[in-house]
Amino acid sequence: MTPDLALDWRAPHETHVVQTIGVLRRGPGDPTFVLGADGAVWRTTLTDAGAATLRVIQRGPDLVHVEAWGPGAEAAITAAPSMLGERDDTNGFRTGVDVLDDAHRRNPGLRVPRTARVMESLVPAILEQKVITLQAHASWRKLVLRFGSAAPGPVPRPMRVVPSASGWRAIPVWEWHRAGVDPKRAATVQRVAGYADRIEEAADLPRDEATARLTYFAGIGAWTAAEVAQRALGDPDAVSVGDYHLANYVGHALHGRDMSDDEMLEALAPWTGQRYRVIRLLMAAGLRGRPRRGARMAFVDHTAH
Repeated sequence: MTPDLALDWRAPHETHVVQTIGVLRRGPGDPTFVLGADGAVWRTTLTDAGAATLRVIQRGPDLVHVEAWGPGAEAAITAAPSMLGERDDTNGFRTGVDVLDDAHRRNPGLRVPRTARVMESLVPAILEQKVITLQAHASWRKLVLRFGSAAPGPVPRPMRVVPSASGWRAIPVWEWHRAGVDPKRAATVQRVAGYADRIEEAADLPRDEATARLTYFAGIGAWTAAEVAQRALGDPDAVSVGDYHLANYVGHALHGRDMSDDEMLEALAPWTGQRYRVIRLLMAAGLRGRPRRGARMAFVDHTAH
């Protein structure tokens, strides 16, 4: 099926498609994100002009082919370079730590995406508050499958487009319950959906103002704002303070011990402005966090987010 629009984009730097936009996927069953058998990334989005499906194909270290279908195809194509990290310039970036600088050299295409679609990152982040990660992903999948719209284009498997702000607000209480979402998180999603236009404006605000805009709303704290900034705002410094695992992961990866959030921030302080990038490089380097004891658990407790 011929796409409605296509773009051959040559990035200003090496760009690895999966490493860069893989963070937009909310679990392997996310109906808005599919990694095709041929390596292409399929992603749906809801633009101001309507729904769109993107197919993103790596053609070279700095060459990406993007195809788009749907009424929002033009808007999605226009935003694709930013989503792929066009603005994320790492020239001159050095950490002074051999293992991190080596990870940066070995992963030159790892970029911080900027979708500029704030609600698309905010809603799943709210769902991930205070619950097991697998449960949050299951809730996201159920809600988008049930209340999202069919994705345009020749998708490789059934895909959906996220509900609009009015769609999120219209979900009845019992459907939130059936999806495993407690009343507090459901109310937070519906509250912010009522101010979606103001929230979307955060994409064009300076970092501190964007964070203030998001955290103005009850139920949105530093962790949730950081999770949004890492995906929608292209912020290479956003640290998910309050994450159940992150402080200890950083502590063991850098210094071989547990850390509190404050200690983690102190340890990352030399790289202020690039702290999220450093965390991603720790992971890309394969550095281990706290040694596991007992059965592996996929648990995230985002208390007071």
